Amino acid sequence: MSSRTRLIDLSVPIEESDSEPFKPQVVHQDHAAGAQVMAGIFGVPAEALPGGLGWANDNITLITHAGTHLDAPWHYAPTAGGERAMTIDEVPLEWCFSDGVVLDMRHKADGDRIGVGDIEAELSRTGYAVKPNDIVLVMTGVDKHWGSPEYINKGAGMTRESTLWLLERGVRVMGIDSWGFDRPFVKIVDEYNRNGDASIIWEAHYAGIEKPYCHLEKLANLDLLPPHGFKVACFPVKITGASAGWCRPVGIVTE
Repeated sequence: MSSRTRLIDLSVPIEESDSEPFKPQVVHQDHAAGAQVMAGIFGVPAEALPGGLGWANDNITLITHAGTHLDAPWHYAPTAGGERAMTIDEVPLEWCFSDGVVLDMRHKADGDRIGVGDIEAELSRTGYAVKPNDIVLVMTGVDKHWGSPEYINKGAGMTRESTLWLLERGVRVMGIDSWGFDRPFVKIVDEYNRNGDASIIWEAHYAGIEKPYCHLEKLANLDLLPPHGFKVACFPVKITGASAGWCRPVGIVTE
């Protein structure tokens, strides 16, 4: 790899964080406990192993949407574009490695909609035109609140129209550095209780019913990337039939 290439970690960790409403349960097995397991498998006393120690191991109970992850079309609905929606193991690898684009939406308030006009204004500011297969990353700045219980309630979110606008230009993977791709649920509930309009519920996700696409949630460090001119690699863990896969996306910047 060239000395002028930087790899930028765009993920948050899988951990028992207060930012996770469905908190992962992580149990670490240390080397002494591992020695007891190995002793049973190999039929030797644990003391016969180097230092009386064996392997370390971990047991984790979590949902596929814990930590940074890639949502498959199957998460949004059973069909996408009139056909059966893809599960995460069926997502084309070609979708997951391409040119990256960052849309800076840090000026938007918590609960704001990120509309088509916002995207057009940002692309005009940075002098970029979205092209097919770009991976578009929406920066809200909410990653700086990771670890806080308020994380889930912060940030602006995409709309049905802005999501479809990107899909119509050939984008197949997009993402955001907040808990969800839509606006925070607390804001959606409040608005629904005021006007009774159910079309605002999960509208950016449900856009995938019309056109299949994937999005990344709980990204981080988008502020370390340029607006464009870099690559993104975001291959998900391959889980048969799943609606999402854990992911450690990386921004690849060559200077």
